[in-house]
Amino acid sequence: MNFSVFNFGCKVNQYESQVMTELMIARGYEYTADREQADILIINSCTVTAVSDNKVMKLIRHLRRTKEDAVIVLTGCMPQAYPNLEKEFEQVDIVLGNSLRSEIADKIEEFLRNRKQIIDVHKYTRNSDFELVSVSRFEERTRAFIKIEDGCNRYCSYCIIPYARGPVRSKPLDVLKKELTHLAGAGYKEFVLVGINLSAYGQELGLHLCDAVECACSIDGVERVRLGSLEPERMDRESIERLSKLDKFCPQFHLSLQSGCDATLKRMNRHYTSDEYAAIVENLRKVFPNCSITTDIMVGFAGETEEEFAQSIAFAEKIAFAKAHVFPYSQREGTVAARAEGQIDNSVKVQRSKKMIEITDKTRMEFLNSQIGLTEDVLFEQPTADGYWEGYTKNYTPVKVKSDRPIGGEILSVAITETDGEYCIGDLCN
Repeated sequence: MNFSVFNFGCKVNQYESQVMTELMIARGYEYTADREQADILIINSCTVTAVSDNKVMKLIRHLRRTKEDAVIVLTGCMPQAYPNLEKEFEQVDIVLGNSLRSEIADKIEEFLRNRKQIIDVHKYTRNSDFELVSVSRFEERTRAFIKIEDGCNRYCSYCIIPYARGPVRSKPLDVLKKELTHLAGAGYKEFVLVGINLSAYGQELGLHLCDAVECACSIDGVERVRLGSLEPERMDRESIERLSKLDKFCPQFHLSLQSGCDATLKRMNRHYTSDEYAAIVENLRKVFPNCSITTDIMVGFAGETEEEFAQSIAFAEKIAFAKAHVFPYSQREGTVAARAEGQIDNSVKVQRSKKMIEITDKTRMEFLNSQIGLTEDVLFEQPTADGYWEGYTKNYTPVKVKSDRPIGGEILSVAITETDGEYCIGDLCN
């Protein structure tokens, strides 16, 4: 039998989808990218917003309607966060929580024997362990995402993820080193360390995130190490100094802001002020002069006034983010914020999103223009529809060049000459 995987959500989910793919192949199932031909359809869900849930449920209905005889498996954050939705999941053959990913082949074979729906979602406890799984490749990718942390203890008032992922757990350094060594030997040059609350890596092991970065940078064959999304307050001066000593470290910092207004941040149960965030950015830019600061910004959070939104707009413009993911607040059942007064009308959220995107698009263009005239090493990934090759610099600037030969997977020096608003464009130096 063959199978296909539908992945929703973050880079951690991408890693876990690859884990399940390799587990299925090891059991003798054949992977197919042609989902119309798949006998088994695995949905790795995201539940960070109501939109995410809607996309998953729409896909389930479509697959059951068009693939009546296929085995449909739902796993990931959605069933883990909302395990009592049996009626919602009645069109799914197998429902698995996040802690049972390694048993996916066993559950599929159990269903094939009995043809009875399986719902198996285990609640996390404070003693839950990190799932010791690994990957050996990433299909059609030049960089590898490596999950080193799971879970979150922060409980931001808007977020369901701590319920979907449990407490902080971390990958031991010896396990990380073995996985990275294998992937580097397979030809991957850049590695992105990811987690649900990546900044909390190692706190239960007496380790620090910098320990994982230093471990990765020490491995022969690893040429670049990048970090996923970070909680800003963990990026203190000592951490910045440690990272600055690592030549392989990529100076891109995705510091999740959410709001530039202190009153809003407090209602969100975020653990920093706008001044503290600005100080962290200033420290990073002093040590890494051409680093990129990217972020997530939420608009229309419960109780956000026009004045508070204006403060957030002004702060985003002041920081001058290289890129920002702007999104409207989405009520999540089971969170504190979902019950809060002052819920914002969707039409207002849309208007505020447009205004914030205008500002962050402006600072994005300013950042791309600031790269013109520089010569940077670029890891090339794939050809584009307009005849260029695209890739990324160490600070994650997207770059396009013309090349007479395939250069995917190579790190080449590029003189950046212009920008088209989405990419920097340059000439190969070698």
